[in-house]
Amino acid sequence: MGKLEQQSRKRSKRKHLQQIILATVAGAGILGIGLLAPNVLGAMAKLGIIPNRRQKEYVSSSASKMVKKGLMRFNGKFYELTMAGQERLRRWEFNQFKFERPKKWDKKWRVIIFDIPDKKRKERDQIRTLFKSAGFYLLQESVWVYPYDCEDIIALLKTDFGVGKNLLYLIVEELENDRYLRDEFDLV
Repeated sequence: MGKLEQQSRKRSKRKHLQQIILATVAGAGILGIGLLAPNVLGAMAKLGIIPNRRQKEYVSSSASKMVKKGLMRFNGKFYELTMAGQERLRRWEFNQFKFERPKKWDKKWRVIIFDIPDKKRKERDQIRTLFKSAGFYLLQESVWVYPYDCEDIIALLKTDFGVGKNLLYLIVEELENDRYLRDEFDLV
């Protein structure tokens, strides 16, 4: 394995470790130092992320780096998430979100249209990335199509990114020339 591949894997493991630590702290609200390591180590063991003796060092090092980045706060006894940490965790969760596909399609298209201003470019780009990773189809510029119910996640996006009035969710019974869309989503 080349140097680039090794560096890429190392960065990926670091990101997963930070995500696990943030999720653990978020799940419990606040965690003491003694409680943090066993919970995180157990989660890492299940995922097989760090299979060696230096796990506690990795966890404490990663936690202190996240404190320096402003993602967590340590008050002498406990780690707790900051607003920035909560936001970062939500972004990671959004990026990994997968929609449940029902067994039978209800023959309705979900069309999402957004017109997010340039001053919210970061949010617009993050929403686009989420739509791509979730399997939405780009019909036209800022018009996305999905065949299954996704209203809950769209409502959450509107609230979380503060783009409620700039994003529309439509349920369309019929779409002209939708044969290629049916093929795209493997629908009958």
